[in-house]
Amino acid sequence: MAEARMRERTTGATATIGRTGFPAIRSRTGGTLDIVTGANQAGFNPLDLLYASLSACLAMSARYVANRIGVLDRLTTIEVTVTGEKAEAGLARVQTFDIAFVIGGSIDAETRRAIVRAAEDEICTVSNTIRGNPQFRTTISD
Repeated sequence: MAEARMRERTTGATATIGRTGFPAIRSRTGGTLDIVTGANQAGFNPLDLLYASLSACLAMSARYVANRIGVLDRLTTIEVTVTGEKAEAGLARVQTFDIAFVIGGSIDAETRRAIVRAAEDEICTVSNTIRGNPQFRTTISD
């Protein structure tokens, strides 16, 4: 099925860090976010941002699908929780993503499954990227 195309948005982020402290993130549209790394610090660390990106993309994609199949008027909420399990061996990476959808409203179980399947497999750029094998183009300057 053809991938859904929304209005184009400038994307990208820059992380800046000094000799001490934590990274500060700035989006290309001017949004800012400070990163934390302490186990009990409130906020986002890089892995949280990965999970947040996937959960937000899936939630928005599910709403898009609900609209596309004509059940948006019966939808009340979509909640997507993403956690994961890091690999115990090899490269530092997330080995398994645990994704939990809660779709509120008067929508039957079969339609909920269809919404989730289309959101994960067709619409969400983040899930499609994670499942793929994206290439990296890296430059280094001083």
